[in-house]
Amino acid sequence: MKVLVKNNFLMLALYLLVVLTFVYFLLNYGKVEIHIYLNQLVGNKLFDNFFYYITYLGDGGVAPILLLCILFYNVRLGICCTISFLIATLISSTLKYCFFDEVNRPWHVFQWFVHTPIKYVDTDTLHIHNSFPSGHATQVFAICICLGFFARKNINKLLFLSIALLTAFSRVYLSQHWLVDITVGSLIGTATAFVLFYLVVSKNRFQNLNKPLLKLKRS
Repeated sequence: MKVLVKNNFLMLALYLLVVLTFVYFLLNYGKVEIHIYLNQLVGNKLFDNFFYYITYLGDGGVAPILLLCILFYNVRLGICCTISFLIATLISSTLKYCFFDEVNRPWHVFQWFVHTPIKYVDTDTLHIHNSFPSGHATQVFAICICLGFFARKNINKLLFLSIALLTAFSRVYLSQHWLVDITVGSLIGTATAFVLFYLVVSKNRFQNLNKPLLKLKRS
């Protein structure tokens, strides 16, 4: 455990700093007030296009493609990321559809309850319910943090963390989720990635799978 934390201290510290910042605002301001403030960023064409496309990295339909690419790169890492993804998705979906299924999303709240005009990016669908927690945030963190734990260079660890954070934030930017939704989703994804990496990689288990898929077949 000490080695795992030491090797990934910078990534974990930055993630914790971001989460604590989110928690501070969530404890001191309402989610509607926070969303109105963050919504001021919407309208910049560059940002709109960026967040419109990066949000797909957390999509359940894109995840299998990403996981397959990881599997080809390294079988053990691919399996680790896949299990992390599946467990995190199961937890998130259970919370979303069994316990918090009536939590309204931003569009529905601003449309029918809070009559404050906000800006939207032209997306295909603005969902109504099942807001908490964010499935996109959960899934992208479950994969990217696992990749970050595996990466040897700090620059790569920070890259994966940045991708996860930006993808998660895109859900708020696009008014698909509240800040609290992506915060909890990221915690679920990070926790599952941490456990899987600790149990598999840091314990040096399944070393025979620690190679690209094509090399595994030849052996």
